[in-house]
Amino acid sequence: RALTKILREKGTMNGMITTKEYTDFSEPIKRMKEYTVTGVVLKTTTKETYVLPGNGKKVALLDYGAKRNIARSLNQRGCEVTVYPADTPAEKVLAGKPDGIMLSNGPGDPKENTSIIREVKKLYESDVPIFAICLGHQLMALANGMDTHKLKYGHRGGNHPVKDLETGRVYISSQNHGYVVDTDNLDPTVAVPAFVNVNDSTNEGLKYVGKNIFTVQYHPEACPGPLDSGYLFDRFLKMMEVND
Repeated sequence: RALTKILREKGTMNGMITTKEYTDFSEPIKRMKEYTVTGVVLKTTTKETYVLPGNGKKVALLDYGAKRNIARSLNQRGCEVTVYPADTPAEKVLAGKPDGIMLSNGPGDPKENTSIIREVKKLYESDVPIFAICLGHQLMALANGMDTHKLKYGHRGGNHPVKDLETGRVYISSQNHGYVVDTDNLDPTVAVPAFVNVNDSTNEGLKYVGKNIFTVQYHPEACPGPLDSGYLFDRFLKMMEVND
């Protein structure tokens, strides 16, 4: 309980488990401060492109560490889902002539993925409808000149209330992220806030102006978890139909 109180006050911190006894803690403290997690997207993505067959719309899913239920949720709606490794060039994705593109969730600091962000910008510049979740939401924001920062505590769990700013309706969402998109200096000609976290007023989603693109910070594919936001996949399907 004492450790929990410290974490609640100070936020997430690095820790170390060791069997070595220390009289001088400067060395382990230095190691903990210097420790960073890097390259995690490429470690968690699929290594090969694969396809979930379907008779409906063709969706390209960029796997940044994707939960399997994202592809499954689309496939259950009849979509043919082609899952690509995270470092796939935008040109290759677009060459497959997808009806829509999904950018998945994934781990780590979004700013670390500089080469992926460049490819996301190319996807943004296409006319293909795009739906992005969690890390994908952050990468799309960074690709368009926005910023992200690390939350003090992060959002974890299956009970976070999120408000749809268009309808005013509140949904219960599943969340698991430590970074958030800044909207204080958001250019309204590029994107507008679409969802907000009821607990702390941080951004939970964006709608891009003049584009068939919307992004959310939380997990509409949550399994197990609340099913409130499953309608977002249906919204994505309607975007692809409009684009016919």
